[in-house]
Amino acid sequence: MKKSFINLFALLLIMFFNSQAFAQKLITKTGNIKFQASMPSYEEVAAENKSVSAILDQTTGDFAGLVLIKGFRFKVALMEEHFNENYMESEKFPKATFKGKIEDFDISKITNSPKNFTLKGDLTVHGKTKPISVIVKISKVQNGVNAVGSFEVKPEDFDIEIPSLVRKKIAEKIKVSYNFLLIK
Repeated sequence: MKKSFINLFALLLIMFFNSQAFAQKLITKTGNIKFQASMPSYEEVAAENKSVSAILDQTTGDFAGLVLIKGFRFKVALMEEHFNENYMESEKFPKATFKGKIEDFDISKITNSPKNFTLKGDLTVHGKTKPISVIVKISKVQNGVNAVGSFEVKPEDFDIEIPSLVRKKIAEKIKVSYNFLLIK
């Protein structure tokens, strides 16, 4: 799995790079994505992935991210197994990707105080691509930037079926939060 992750990340980098110098890119391989799909009075439905790859072109605001679905960790092993086998079908759809652009991005205006930007692009999950627009808070850090934010998605928007037996235990809208420390 580690080898396939490295191959996927290398492919992402190759696809993303153009004739501009590598120095213009900020990257991470340790980005963090969490999702929360819990309903009150039921067992927590939440997971975290701490191995998300992302890249930001400082000159254009182009942004791309890659997450391996099997990298999400749950508190309950059985829930993780059901997530991968029954809902996300991670053997068939092993990754989720995002490719887009941060609107009006200007690296020279980034400070230690977070500034809101609009990030628009295409999110691909479970083999289905949907356009999304989210607010991302970006602040300056040593050798790069930190990008944080959250958004909500509906499982049915990505053809993820929730069986009627457990439908009441899983939120209609899944809250996704992310944190990327992107450095040179």
